[in-house]
Amino acid sequence: MTNLVLAPMGNPRDVSIVVPIYNELENVDLLVGEIRAAMDRGGRSWELLFVDDGSTDGTTALLKMAAKKDDRIRVICFRRNFGQTAAMQAGIQHAAGEVVVTMDGDLQNDPSDIAAMLDRIDEGADLVLGWRKNRQDALLNRKIPSRIANWLISRSTGVAVHDLGCTLKALRIDLARSLELYGEMHRFIPVLAHKVGARVVEMETNHRARRFGTTKYGIGRTTRVILDLITVNFLLRYFDSPMKLFGKLGIYIGASSAVAFLSAIAMKLFVQFDLTGNPLLILGVLGTILSAQFLGWGCWAKSTRGSIFPPTTAAITRFANS
Repeated sequence: MTNLVLAPMGNPRDVSIVVPIYNELENVDLLVGEIRAAMDRGGRSWELLFVDDGSTDGTTALLKMAAKKDDRIRVICFRRNFGQTAAMQAGIQHAAGEVVVTMDGDLQNDPSDIAAMLDRIDEGADLVLGWRKNRQDALLNRKIPSRIANWLISRSTGVAVHDLGCTLKALRIDLARSLELYGEMHRFIPVLAHKVGARVVEMETNHRARRFGTTKYGIGRTTRVILDLITVNFLLRYFDSPMKLFGKLGIYIGASSAVAFLSAIAMKLFVQFDLTGNPLLILGVLGTILSAQFLGWGCWAKSTRGSIFPPTTAAITRFANS
């Protein structure tokens, strides 16, 4: 990607901690210290991979300084702000660990929860999702929209979890790399993982009030989340056979067009209504064209499915054999 400035690849580790970060100057040193203390107690080899999402407040320089002091810290720098999902995807793709832990860079996630999450992975889980049961955020612009979004996503996808918006997660690297993330899709990781047969476990985690800086995410991203929810529902229901959607629409529209044509002909034969100005004739022609297009889209989507949607065969095989 031309929009990335990459750090050298790291050595193989047990755990890669991926932290998307944007303008968190006051939090960097404290976060590094907390993560280092928590991971050194666990006895696992680890790396800390910061993805700087185009910071402009001096965060970038501080991250690079931390990386010079500790070779377990690596930094990926975006040339501009691309958003949390893009940052998370970049971190996952360049992680060297067998397990990836994702977390926010604002100190609201507690690094001491990572050890318990890794234990759940050792017990057989493929994804451990944090649940901010006692969430320390503003009620109106954070808690209420989040609860509505969680309810809507759970009801529409059939994946019942309490907190899809919690960034603190632990997942196996093969699962993480099988998920194609874009838009605001990072909050749908549990849904996408469930789709490919992953064992998803939810765990209560400690959530802390923000001490420094301001939140970068608010109610304004609701529209993007809704659009991504539509995408996810399409993937869940029609991934294996997109013709079930496009073909069904094509048949329904084609049948309606046929009814319009027959009605126009009947009006000409029985009431002498001129076909030239009959709106049913125009509707029939347009419907026929649209029906053919939907059927064509269904065939095209089926033939090119592997290049449009992320491959999941390897992930399904891995989970079945683990």
